[in-house]
Amino acid sequence: MSYELALFLHLLGVVLFFSGTAVAAVALAAARRRARAGEIALLLRLTRWGVLLVGGGAVLLLGFGFWLVELTRWTLGDAWLGWALALFVVAAVLGAVGGRRPKRARLLAERLPADVDAPEELRSLLRDPVSDLLNWGAAVAAFAVLALMVWKP
Repeated sequence: MSYELALFLHLLGVVLFFSGTAVAAVALAAARRRARAGEIALLLRLTRWGVLLVGGGAVLLLGFGFWLVELTRWTLGDAWLGWALALFVVAAVLGAVGGRRPKRARLLAERLPADVDAPEELRSLLRDPVSDLLNWGAAVAAFAVLALMVWKP
C-alpha cells in the first residue's frame, strides 16, 4: 500500500509540475500578443498560478520520490537517479532565473493604466531572448529528468 501511495503522489507531483510549466508558458505567450497593459497584466498574473503549481508539484515529486527510493531497490547512488536530481536542480535554477524578466514585466504592466498601449520597455521585457533561452533550457532539463525516470538507464 505505501509503495502505491508514494508512487501516486509522486506522479501527481509530476503532473502538477508540468501543468504549471504549461500554464506559465501559455500565459506568457498570450501576453506577448496583447497590446494593452491591462490585458498583459491579467495574463501575466496567470503565470503566478503556473509557478505555484510548479512549486507544489516539485515538493510532491521530490518528497515522494525520496520515499520511493526508500521503498525500492534504487539508491541515491544510482547514476540515473543522481543525474535526474542534478538535472532537476538545473531546471529549477534556469526556470527561476528565466522567470525574472516576465515577473518584472508583470509588475510594470500592473503599474500602468489598464487601457494604455504597452510601452516599449514592457514589450522588451516580454521578448527577452535570454529569458526565453533560460526557460527553454529549464524545459529541456525537466524533460530529460522525465526520460531518466521512465527509462532508468
